[in-house]
Amino acid sequence: MYEIVLQDFDMEKIMDSGQVFRIRKMEDASFLTLAGHRAVRIRQEENRILFSCSRDEFLGFWQDYFDLSTDYAAIRRSVDPADAYLNAAVSHGRGIRILRQELWETILSFLISQNNNISRIQNSLEALCARYGDKLDPEGIFPPSCTPAPLYAFPTPEALCSAGPEGLQGLGLGYRDKYIWKMAQRCCGPSGKEWLGTLSSCGYEQAMDLLLREYGIGRKVADCICLFSLHHVDAFPVDTHIRQILDGHYPEGFPFSRYRGYAGILQQYLFYYKRAAQGRV
Repeated sequence: MYEIVLQDFDMEKIMDSGQVFRIRKMEDASFLTLAGHRAVRIRQEENRILFSCSRDEFLGFWQDYFDLSTDYAAIRRSVDPADAYLNAAVSHGRGIRILRQELWETILSFLISQNNNISRIQNSLEALCARYGDKLDPEGIFPPSCTPAPLYAFPTPEALCSAGPEGLQGLGLGYRDKYIWKMAQRCCGPSGKEWLGTLSSCGYEQAMDLLLREYGIGRKVADCICLFSLHHVDAFPVDTHIRQILDGHYPEGFPFSRYRGYAGILQQYLFYYKRAAQGRV
């Protein structure tokens, strides 16, 4: 168990922010977080955060995953005082952080997210992981007296390629199964690793160009991948919620030039605030 005091960190808001789909709240109010082949249980008591992992694992993975080196308070303070809507959004969303998720997992997650709701996305991903992901050892994550449901790693591209397109049936993917199958083929083997490596190392514009060439990936999905995995925090995904905000509150355009270098973080506050206003979180 590793304990740390954190400011601007709220697991419930992060879970409900729409950027991640493998965090779930447990009966004891802790949060089970699955990322790739890793799992951790997180308990939050105001600013005191307990991670069910060693200090080395926290520093080696989870610290970066939760973007704990970024000063989110400074970002909130930078908001134009005259922008009442954005100030309300960043105040309401305090505690959200932009996660640095594994690229392959993020690509598949947002391919599945298209024309979908969060509950169905979570269910499809859970079913996909249960069918093709390796089973994870819960030791150290849960106390010995607890018998949790099985935990599964995110499946590899090779596992999905071996399954074939018919292996994606019955997972609630609908027409998105074609996107998943094509992307699994794209990411298999040495050429797939090279492509993922290029995406991980290039800038925002080049990453967008590479992603938009792929079957099933449009502008919004590509921006989500860039923001929530590659950490290009200038990426500004525009879905129905954000489009309504832009039309209703920024008819002359969002002030991107003022917030160059972190507009995507503000997008996440706006997205969360809009959904909260509609009773969605």
